[in-house]
Amino acid sequence: MTDFEGIVPAIAQALAKRGYSDLTPVQKAVLAPELDGADALVSAQTGSGKTVAFGLALAPTLLEGADRFKAAGAPLALCVAPTRELALQVTRELEWLYELTGAVVVSCVGGMDMRNERRSLDRGAHIVVGTPGRLCDHVRRNALDMSQLRAVVLDEADEMLDLGFREDLEFLLDAAPSERRTLMFSATVPKSIATLAKSYQRNAVRVSTSAEQKQHVDIEYRALTVAPADRENAIINVLRFYEARNALVFCSTRAAVNHLTARFNNRGFSVVAMSGELSQNERTHALQAMRDGRARVCIATDVAARGIDLPGLELVIHADLPTNPETLLHRSGRTGRAGQKGVSALIVPNSARRKAERLLQNAKINATWAKPPSADEVTRRDDERILADPAFTDPLREEEQDFVRELLQRHGPEQVAAAFVRLYRVGRSAPEDLMDTPSFTPSDSRFPPRDDARGPREAFGDSVWFSLSAGRKQSAEPRWLIPMLCRIGKISKQEIGAIKMQQDETYVQIAADWAERFVSAIGPKRALEKGITVTQLDGTPDLGGGGGARKPYAAKNSNAGPKPDWKADGKPKRKFDAKPATGGSGGEKTETKPWAKKAGKPSFDKPFDKPKFDKPGPDAGKPKRKTFRDKAN
Repeated sequence: MTDFEGIVPAIAQALAKRGYSDLTPVQKAVLAPELDGADALVSAQTGSGKTVAFGLALAPTLLEGADRFKAAGAPLALCVAPTRELALQVTRELEWLYELTGAVVVSCVGGMDMRNERRSLDRGAHIVVGTPGRLCDHVRRNALDMSQLRAVVLDEADEMLDLGFREDLEFLLDAAPSERRTLMFSATVPKSIATLAKSYQRNAVRVSTSAEQKQHVDIEYRALTVAPADRENAIINVLRFYEARNALVFCSTRAAVNHLTARFNNRGFSVVAMSGELSQNERTHALQAMRDGRARVCIATDVAARGIDLPGLELVIHADLPTNPETLLHRSGRTGRAGQKGVSALIVPNSARRKAERLLQNAKINATWAKPPSADEVTRRDDERILADPAFTDPLREEEQDFVRELLQRHGPEQVAAAFVRLYRVGRSAPEDLMDTPSFTPSDSRFPPRDDARGPREAFGDSVWFSLSAGRKQSAEPRWLIPMLCRIGKISKQEIGAIKMQQDETYVQIAADWAERFVSAIGPKRALEKGITVTQLDGTPDLGGGGGARKPYAAKNSNAGPKPDWKADGKPKRKFDAKPATGGSGGEKTETKPWAKKAGKPSFDKPFDKPKFDKPGPDAGKPKRKTFRDKAN
């Protein structure tokens, strides 16, 4: 209990009741004597316990030595958060932290009924938590009285500026009393945050603990390389391998969220969706389903990257790579919180390995590069869970003995064990069989080798050529042919060499070691999609004559003679080819006649000569129009 020294007794009791035996570094830092009543700029990563930290820091300012609050009236503290989810999470945290002080905490967030919020404010509140836009609306409507504020907290200040809330924040800070305490919490302190702090804080104390500078030490980062066509299958295997109590899958778009939600529902996963198109009520119900165990997988856009606090969230999957290091850290920060361990898995298509490596480097994260769990690995992990099931260690109860003997006598021990295994697996999705892709370990600390950085054609190695029954005439394009070949042929982009597009067919080069697997995968009908068939060639197609695999000239007409040599007949192929000046042999020099001297052509020997014509032009007799040169003179 030594860490609770100096804390308001009612707050210390709430911490003990919640099971706190030790404080996090940032929570200890805000209790330092130099922060007593002072403004503070605190850099704290997600999952570091910063909500409790600013609750601890606010308590002496709000209570002023008392153990409990007086009757609620105008708010004493205002907490501003960037998203609805984060604001509601902060509200819940402050409610249990200040429970024994008699504090009234009111939330004001977009998407909720504004009339209910106004009634709550009219009844009185000690602490108001909300999003910038909704708080500004209440201030403008005179529903939120800020005249008695003793403290203002800006949570995730960097995110609020990134989301364009600068004007709203400045409006709120200008409306608050000047003799207030201002606490800013931010994951990073860029120039914009420093400028805001300088404008609205007085001699702010800068707080940055050494422990916070280590990004998410309780998170295991894994970068899993997959063939592009296997991305969704890899996610399924990752979910099955870890069997996390709660898992969060991040996508870049709403359409991707809807697609994966439908796909995983069909595969038997208990899934909920979180995206900006959902109402606040729908998002609240989705999070509640995760908290009470009705759902185990949440598929979300980055709107959920901040503010979601799910107890027991053990796994974060990046189905789409984050756009920047900050997003990666905030997504991953949903797990590995409050000393618990978590896994953050990046699904990296082969074509995006370079981007992923740069992303991890900029985020200062050392990830383990590997392949996704295979179907066999998922099955082995299931077997390990069965063997470790507590049902095998619990003693046999008296009321169970008779029925157990009857089961063994009727079916035998092997059949009973088989039934147990089947019942264990019945509600779980079968793992997916993934394509074999080359394992990847970055040889360079900054950038991995590019997939498409191939050498000359002959460096591709031994290969087998195939002909596809689609060409330019059928609008065939490599951008959709290659994924189709990879998906159906069970190969990756690295096993595909040259692609030669012809009018009615396309020639594709496949690595010799993979040709047999490719043929086996496409099946005996040798069919792909869209009616395209595949034919294996005995050798290399004739790609001469401008890149097309054309037949020799004589083969088009068996009765035709040899192809005429037009130059030999004295007829040049192009009209600008040089003619011999004399009828000499090929060893003599040739020259061309200057075409500018031909009759009827204008001469350009003088710089400003005009061509002469026999007949007057349409402007004959009219005054000469002055040119730019005439005006200049």
